[in-house]
Amino acid sequence: MSNPEILQLGPYPQWDEEPLNAAFGVHRYFDIADKPAFLAKSGPSIRAIATRGELGANRAMIEACPNLEIISVYGVGYDAVDLSACQEKGIRVTNTPDVLTNDVADLGVAMMLCQSRGVIGAEGWVKDGSWSAKGLYPVKRRVWGRRAGILGLGRIGFEVAKRLKGFDMEISYSDVGAKSYAEGMRFVADPVELARDVDFLFVTLAASAETRHIVGPDVIAALGPQGMLINISRASNIDEEALLDALESGALGSAALDVFEGEPKLNPRFLALDNVLLQPHHASGTIETRKAMGKLMRDNLAAHFSGAPLLTPVL
Repeated sequence: MSNPEILQLGPYPQWDEEPLNAAFGVHRYFDIADKPAFLAKSGPSIRAIATRGELGANRAMIEACPNLEIISVYGVGYDAVDLSACQEKGIRVTNTPDVLTNDVADLGVAMMLCQSRGVIGAEGWVKDGSWSAKGLYPVKRRVWGRRAGILGLGRIGFEVAKRLKGFDMEISYSDVGAKSYAEGMRFVADPVELARDVDFLFVTLAASAETRHIVGPDVIAALGPQGMLINISRASNIDEEALLDALESGALGSAALDVFEGEPKLNPRFLALDNVLLQPHHASGTIETRKAMGKLMRDNLAAHFSGAPLLTPVL
């Protein structure tokens, strides 16, 4: 029996490409010049889609593959997958939670430290000769003992909180309800009130239609000219235009961002700002975690085609 044919929407590391090609008949969609022609001809043969969180799979693609059975996402976010279309057609969806949680939390805390202490600018101060020519680097703001807010106390948010406790920070959080595991943390139902009461606001909630632009003008204004916004979730959770306006005017003190609308093509307004730390959506980008993500993505595909239960089903 021939291997099931799958559509791979974006590249993976070589350590994932090799076992994926060995187990399946892989069509590298991102290498195909005439994508509509390919889908018209070969769409009916596709039984699975292997994608990444930011690429997802839209309705048009799903409908072009009438025998599609499963979409396996390499990443924790699946908001770019049209779940309504999948539900209508009985298509299973999986993602790769848990294996990336700690690395994402690590980067969020690192971004807070880096931005608060001016690490990037301080390195430039040394390298360009300013230290010897101008003297000491301008003083920055401390992290320890200050107030942190976490918007979305799921897996990643909880790990961020665990790390922040090591800095003796006062931690508050918002979610759909209070969490039994949030020992020592204060629950604040309203994101605006949460932002008003903290110095650092971490955005760690899953993205959905309900959370789109949950961090809008009111939340940003409440965080204020001394506050810092850190986003390690999804770009859609933040109103980028409102964020840019606030960063440019000084209504918001600073931001540290790993995700952007339309990435990797950023709004050029970001590039002109000196109060924002920009990262290339690499919170899960360690060798260990990326290998675990790739294995879980492939294991879900293998489980489906062998008739075994899916390891991490979304749908």
